[in-house]
Amino acid sequence: MAIYKWPAADGRSRRWSRIYLLVLCAALYYYYSGSAAFQLANYRPLDPETLAKRERIIAQCRYTRTPAGPPRNFHSRDHSDRYVPDTKPTLIKNARIWTGGQNGTEIVQGDLLLQKGLIRAVGNFPLHFLENFQLEVVDAHGAWVTPGLVDLHSHLGVGSAPDLTGADDTNSYKAPILPWLRSLDGLNTHDEGYELARSGGVTTAQILPGSANDIGGQGFVIKLRQVKERSPTAMLVEPPFTLNGTYFDHDLPPRWRHMKHACGENPSSAYSMTRMDSGWEFRLAYESARKLRDAQDKFCSKVEAGLWSGLGDFPEDLQWEALVDVLRGKVKLSVHCYEAVDLDMIVRLTNEFHFPVASFHHAGETYLVPDLLKKTWGGAPSIALFAANFRKKREAYRGSEFAPRILTSHGLSVVMKSDHPVVNSRYLLHEAALAHYYGLPENVALLSVTVNPANAMGLGHRLGRIQEGELWSRCCDIYCNSDVVIWDSHPLSLGATPLQVFIDGIRQFQTPHVSVKPPFAQRCPDTPKFDKEATEAFEYEGLPPLTPKSAQRAVFIDVGGVYTRSNGELAIHQNPEVVVAHSGKIVCAGTRMTCSEFLNDEIVIIDLEGGVIVPGYTSYGSPLGLTEIRLEPSTNDGRVYNPLARDPPAIIGDTLIRAIDGLQFEGRNMLLAYRGGVTASIVAPSGDFVQGVSTAFSLGAHHLLENATIKSDVALHVSITMNGAQSVSTQIAALRHLLFGTGGDEMLERVRNGRSTLVVDVNNADIMATLLRLKAEYENRTSKTLRLTFAGASESHLLANEIASAGVSVIVTQPKPFPDTWDERRILPGPPLTADSLVSVLLAAGVNVGVGLTNEFEARHLRFEASRVVLSANGSIDLATALKLVTTNLEKALGIHDTMPQDLVAYPGGHVFDFEGKAVAVISEQLGRIDLFV
Repeated sequence: MAIYKWPAADGRSRRWSRIYLLVLCAALYYYYSGSAAFQLANYRPLDPETLAKRERIIAQCRYTRTPAGPPRNFHSRDHSDRYVPDTKPTLIKNARIWTGGQNGTEIVQGDLLLQKGLIRAVGNFPLHFLENFQLEVVDAHGAWVTPGLVDLHSHLGVGSAPDLTGADDTNSYKAPILPWLRSLDGLNTHDEGYELARSGGVTTAQILPGSANDIGGQGFVIKLRQVKERSPTAMLVEPPFTLNGTYFDHDLPPRWRHMKHACGENPSSAYSMTRMDSGWEFRLAYESARKLRDAQDKFCSKVEAGLWSGLGDFPEDLQWEALVDVLRGKVKLSVHCYEAVDLDMIVRLTNEFHFPVASFHHAGETYLVPDLLKKTWGGAPSIALFAANFRKKREAYRGSEFAPRILTSHGLSVVMKSDHPVVNSRYLLHEAALAHYYGLPENVALLSVTVNPANAMGLGHRLGRIQEGELWSRCCDIYCNSDVVIWDSHPLSLGATPLQVFIDGIRQFQTPHVSVKPPFAQRCPDTPKFDKEATEAFEYEGLPPLTPKSAQRAVFIDVGGVYTRSNGELAIHQNPEVVVAHSGKIVCAGTRMTCSEFLNDEIVIIDLEGGVIVPGYTSYGSPLGLTEIRLEPSTNDGRVYNPLARDPPAIIGDTLIRAIDGLQFEGRNMLLAYRGGVTASIVAPSGDFVQGVSTAFSLGAHHLLENATIKSDVALHVSITMNGAQSVSTQIAALRHLLFGTGGDEMLERVRNGRSTLVVDVNNADIMATLLRLKAEYENRTSKTLRLTFAGASESHLLANEIASAGVSVIVTQPKPFPDTWDERRILPGPPLTADSLVSVLLAAGVNVGVGLTNEFEARHLRFEASRVVLSANGSIDLATALKLVTTNLEKALGIHDTMPQDLVAYPGGHVFDFEGKAVAVISEQLGRIDLFV
């Protein structure tokens, strides 16, 4: 230890000693002046304004370090903060209640009491305690009851439905980094999607900004019931206190905030950036936020030490405060991210700046890199997925329907989401059911749209479960909001539909319409095994081989029935003991004895276990063969010119564009559709107004010259819409000129002479009425028949009788209706909103109806859509008619029912229209072989 020695006491030294002591005292004064001891010794009373300001600052600093979570005393509340006074308690009796408890395996038989916006009792409780309650009683008659569905990723209300100019507030294009924006500021309370979402059992949704920005802004969680105030704010669930500005009670525990990030193609294309640019934009933004956070922490450290002198104001910046909260772990971050390269960038970013991610969304390649996800700072996020919406862009090309089951096997939390309106959120439960079909366990499939998304939003204490609160001295840890759904069938059965929905304990449908479901729909589907396919999806990094093996001869045993084509109709052959196929044809159907001459040791034997053989389905509307990656132009045939917008190239002249000239084979969507039992496709060129001539071809062909063509020129297709560049009257005038004019393509002449069909892609009922009038005018003036078919036809129910009288066919390409545009605003949604659906109304009027789908990834599930039509028709449509919707009826509408080959598909077990079977073979007369999927 050094000892200071005073210098000799001469005059000069004494002078320097005094100066030294003065400096030392000054230093000590400034060092200790902020200390509590010094202040106590030199205490001067502070004025009330200064005291109040210091108290606010102390509370503000304490608030910055308080973790987010449920409101204080949340679990002891006696009513919901969203309780509407005078709402009567509701007793739901005799229910099968899937609670979400015990990792989704708990099912309680009994009753459910909803009171003051809360779930107050579950199971078997003494009903005599309810004698003094003024109850509404709902007898579920053994129906399934679940918590209200929670949609983790929706643009409901910010993306307009119908889509109107100036009404889309999904994205801002001001800059790539916009954490200060809030989806709430663009939330339209009059959107047509709210009622549709409720009719699918969705009670809560996180409304996120779009993915055009690296940081698109803040999301908000809303309840979907109509509120008396009719404002967006009144719909919010636990809104953050910062919503009302800087000044609020900082003694309250912070509520969770929500924010959207995006990486990959969307923000890169919106701002002409590369992934490297996006990575730098993220780092720059987080560095700005980190500097502000550190300044706040330094400020608060001084406050805690009592160093008030010269302290100034709490460091704030309205633009960066939300991102600071991300760094403080108070924000549930949703990140749109598909590919491993983007996931890796975000994971590295979290570890550089130390912030958690709540959920990765879309996340197509997450199943390929589960260990990478676990390296996310703060722990692995939930993974929010589509069930089957893949391959529409390059970064989604390796997405797999087996991702949910693979991720679950690695211990990761899986969420199924809608990205509404990409998937109509009314069918959120269908996403979970489809994931279950491909192997996601039953309990996890239901958790994926209830408990898991609620937890990912930080709202698992109040959403996604059915768990009781305190009642008659019975206590529980969780006190959930009374959002519940009564279903008409098992929630994972095909076409499960709400009988009633309660949000905050309030029933949402006064007179819901019910379609009686068959008994098998009341149990969870016994789905097929996809173990081999799931293994290959992982091994081949999302691109497993899809080309089937082929054989010349096969025998099918234990066949429950055979449906074949006969003169454009379906013929039924019940219960042959064996069916023998050779070179794509059935050569024997009967007993083993009658077919013995065709049986030998070299033949392939397939046990159908009571299953059926039915005609292969025909796809229409999905651009199979013309589109491989929808948003990657180099992979597609492209759009044809619009003669109403500009002159066509002179070299083309009057020649119509033909789809057959642009076909490409062995695309992944095409092969998956083939594996789904779709053996033929009728596809037209895409474009505005005159689209061109469609073609019919086999999906199992390797190339065009392998006898792929069923009919080269099928029909002439035009599109007439209110969304076109020209007026409807201009489009009608142009069509009239085509019909009554002279010259032109040979196909146009065939249409004029009634030998080929004119297909008009149209949704608006008023335009259809004009077209019916034009058809009558043409036939009166020429004495020729105009074979006319409407495709799309969302509003055709308004003219069902007139369409039938005119002999016009209809191809419904949105069997799951949604008002995408003004042309489609008058949809017929079906149960529980309306008793009838579009197809059933048209069939009842005598219209020839076919069913198609517009998205190429959907074509593989065509049979499920036909089944949904049957299940929503309350018994008015039988299974044979359902088969016709996607075979002979569709082909009649296009004028080729007499030319379709006898291509058949074999399904083992059960019947074809449910989640319990998958195609195992195609007996293809067109290709002269048997294609095997086993």
